[in-house]
Amino acid sequence: MKRIDLFDEFLPRDFKEGVELLKAQWRRRPLPIQLFLLMCLNLIIAPAVYAAAGTEIDRRSAWALGMLGLLTLGLSIYVFVVIFQPEHF
Repeated sequence: MKRIDLFDEFLPRDFKEGVELLKAQWRRRPLPIQLFLLMCLNLIIAPAVYAAAGTEIDRRSAWALGMLGLLTLGLSIYVFVVIFQPEHF
C-alpha cells in the first residue's frame, strides 16, 4: 500500500524548508524563537483586548495588556512546574 504524505502534497517546498530550519534553530537557540512566537500570539490577543475594552484604551495599551497577560500565564505555568517538580531546578 502506498503511503500518502499530506505534508508533501499540500504544502509548498519552501514552507517545508522553513519548518526544518525552525526545528534546527529551536535546538540551538530556543529563547529568540520562543519570544518570536510569543509576539505572534500577541498579534491575536491584543486586538481581542482592544475590542473588549472599546475606545477606553489605545492600541499600545492593548498590546501591553496582551503581553502582560501572556507573561503572567507563562510565569504561573513555570511556578506550577517548579512546585511539583523541584528536583529539576
